[in-house]
Amino acid sequence: MAKMIRKNYLMAPGPTPVPTDILLEGAKDTIHHRTPQYLEIQKKAIDGCQYLFQTKQPVYILSSSGSGAMEAAVANLINPGDKAISVNSGKFGERWGDLCRAFEADLDEIKLEWGSMVKPEQIKEALEKNPDTKAVFTTLSETSTGTIHPIKEIAEIVKDYDAILVVDAISGLLAQPLKMDEWGIDVVVTGVQKGFMMPPGIGLISASEKAMKVINENKNNKYYFDLKAYAKKYPDSPWTPPINLVYQLAKSVELLQEETIEGLWERHELMAKATRKAMEAMGLELFAENPGNVLTSIKVPEVVDGKKIVSFLRDSWGVTFAGGQEHLKGKIIRIAHLGYMSQFDVIIGISALEMGLKKFGYDLELGSGVKAAEEVFIKAGV
Repeated sequence: MAKMIRKNYLMAPGPTPVPTDILLEGAKDTIHHRTPQYLEIQKKAIDGCQYLFQTKQPVYILSSSGSGAMEAAVANLINPGDKAISVNSGKFGERWGDLCRAFEADLDEIKLEWGSMVKPEQIKEALEKNPDTKAVFTTLSETSTGTIHPIKEIAEIVKDYDAILVVDAISGLLAQPLKMDEWGIDVVVTGVQKGFMMPPGIGLISASEKAMKVINENKNNKYYFDLKAYAKKYPDSPWTPPINLVYQLAKSVELLQEETIEGLWERHELMAKATRKAMEAMGLELFAENPGNVLTSIKVPEVVDGKKIVSFLRDSWGVTFAGGQEHLKGKIIRIAHLGYMSQFDVIIGISALEMGLKKFGYDLELGSGVKAAEEVFIKAGV
């Protein structure tokens, strides 16, 4: 049997592929962070982030993954005993609940089946039951399932209450429409290893004026993630920033701004549409109730070992998808179309999945998924 050249294709929802131009920025000389030369680079990165968040509010750079930004949101908004509402419909909504409990919130957790979408009226009902709620913690794109939550509609409800609306946009930002100021979202958190096309290591957080009032009055114990310290030093950093990663972030936002925020949303929507048309043509069932542009999750056919096929595609063919988490291990496959990806990355991923499913005993017509995706792209004129 001929031995094939192995190339790696990263099609998991984070970390995502990194363009060479961004990788090379990280190889530049490290300069001192308390200099005007460095601050100019950081300002460029921040200005670009404000555009991508669709906000005029400051965007703070944290030396962390997105989970650090989530913790910063909870630590700066919640005092022990404060009422909080969180939506748990997957692994990352679950994380909001874990963080709220860690900071001793009085938590009302809206628990849903994984893959389900929260209904705006469920948020309204929880707020009516808990009128003293300090913050509502939600997720734009639940990465464990690919479900999108109706953040714009939720924001319409929350703005009539004193509560702060917090959105985990770690995987969703840039792939999925989100307009922080226009929609009235109070706090947005994200990480750069998803749509920003960067290596992990930076968390980003922005807070509205309404949220900053709550943050300034917060008495909870914190130090490194104290957003009052970040606000005092802004646009500088209170602590040593991840200098070379900030170089990369400045390049990232430059490339993303060139594409425009509307262009980013359209590209991700098209790749998601092509992927789902391919899954339909292959006879596969989608898992998420309201799938978005970040990833497509599919139910693994009964004849296929869901854990083995994901491992085989990664270890033998170099194509990395994500499997299910927790009770969904071996039951779903998550195919990302996020960040530095084109139509041909999507086609390669679909082709690999077709061949893998065939090898593992699933009966399908080879090329059916690829053909369906290609037809979507050709119709779109790309």
